[in-house]
Amino acid sequence: MSLGKAARSLVSPLRGALRYSGLSRSYTAAAAARAVLEHELETIRAAGTWKAERIITSKQGPEISVDGSRGILNFCANNYLGLSSHPEVVQAGIDALKTHGAGLSSVRFICGTQDLHKKLEQKLAEFHEREDCILYASCFDANAGLFEVLLGPDDAVLSDELNHASIIDGIRLCRANRLRYKHMDLGDLETKLKEAQSSRMRLVVTDGVFSMDGDVAPLRGICDLAEQYGAMVFIDECHATGFLGPRGRGTDELLGVMDRVHIINSTLGKALGGAAGGYTVGPKPLIDLLRQRSRPYLFSNALPPPVVGSATRAVELLLASNEIAQSMTAKTMRFRNKMTQAGFTIAGSAHPICPVMLGDARLASLMADDMLKLGVYVIGFSYPVVPKGKARIRVQISAAHTDEDIDHCVDAFIQTGRKHGVIS
Repeated sequence: MSLGKAARSLVSPLRGALRYSGLSRSYTAAAAARAVLEHELETIRAAGTWKAERIITSKQGPEISVDGSRGILNFCANNYLGLSSHPEVVQAGIDALKTHGAGLSSVRFICGTQDLHKKLEQKLAEFHEREDCILYASCFDANAGLFEVLLGPDDAVLSDELNHASIIDGIRLCRANRLRYKHMDLGDLETKLKEAQSSRMRLVVTDGVFSMDGDVAPLRGICDLAEQYGAMVFIDECHATGFLGPRGRGTDELLGVMDRVHIINSTLGKALGGAAGGYTVGPKPLIDLLRQRSRPYLFSNALPPPVVGSATRAVELLLASNEIAQSMTAKTMRFRNKMTQAGFTIAGSAHPICPVMLGDARLASLMADDMLKLGVYVIGFSYPVVPKGKARIRVQISAAHTDEDIDHCVDAFIQTGRKHGVIS
C-alpha cells in the first residue's frame, strides 16, 4: 500500500468520527435547550400564569362565537368603537383589495407606496391636527423606530416607569441618557428634568392612557413642566385615539393640550378598525427624517391595501361625526358603577378599560373560565403582563355594547365573584 493510500485509510474513519461527534454534540445541545424550555414552560403553568389562546370562529364584535359556541359577549377586545366589523369599514377593505391588490411585496421606498397610503397618512395628520404622518406595520414598530432616529448621545429621554413595553424597547435602542420617573409623579418628573438640563434635547415620554390600569396621564402638568424646563412631549395614544376627548382625538384633546404635545404615536389596530398598523404624527421635518432613517419603516413591507382601505374609512367616519365617541362615557360609567356597588374593586378612572382587581393569578384565570361558561368572554391578566400580585380581569367597554350586554356581564361577575369568595 502506498503512503498516500495509507494516509487516506486513516483519515476517512477519523473524518467520519469527527462528523458523528459534531452531530452528537449538536443533538446534545438541542436536547439541553429543549429541557431548559420545557422547565420554563412548566414554571409558567405551575404559577397559574399560562396564557391559553381561545379560538374565535366569527368576526370580531360585541357578540362572537368561541370554539363553536355562539352568542358569547366579548368584553376584552380593543374594538372600542365597534368598527372592526362596521359594514362601511369592511366594504372599504374589500374595495381596496379589488382595486389595489392583496399586498405590495415591497417596502415603501422601493415600490411599496400607493395612493392609498398617502391618503391615509393625510387623513391621520388631519385627524390629529399635526403637520404630517408616517405609517408603520404596527405601533410597536412606530415606537421602535422613533427614539433611535430622534435622540442621540447628547440628548435625554424621560420615561414613565409604567410605559408600554414597546416604548421601553424603543428607548433601549437609542443612545440618549435614559431617565425613568415614578408613575404619573410630577414631582419626580421635575427632579429628572432638572438632572437633564445639560442635555441638548429633552423628551418626556408617556402613554396617554396606561393600558393595564386605564389611568390617564396628567398631561397638563407634564406639559407645564416640559415648557418650564425646555422639553418636548411625546405620547402613545393607542388606548385613546378615536374615543377620548369631545371629538375623539385622544388624551391631548381630552385635557386641552393638543397644541402642547409635539409627537404622537398610535395604532390602527384598536379603535380605528382593529386590523393592523401604527403611525407617528408630528412636525414634518421629523416625519421626513423617519422616512429616511427609521429602521422598522425602511425594512418592513408596506401595509396591505385592504388594511389601509378599512382604516381610511374608519378615520373618515370619525372626522365626519363624534357621535360614536360620545356614546362611550355613559356605557363605561354604567359598568363601573354597577361593579363597584356589587363590591368589586375597579382600577383606573372614567376610561373604557375597567380592570377588575383580584390579586391572585390563578384566581383571575379561574374566574375568566367561569365567566365564559356564563356567556361572557374575558381574560385574566397576570405577570409578566402586570406586576406580581396585581392580577386582574381587564374588562373593555365598546360603543357597540348595549345596556343589556353590560348588565349581563355584571351579573356574570357577581355569580363568579361569589363562587370564588371575592364578594359576599
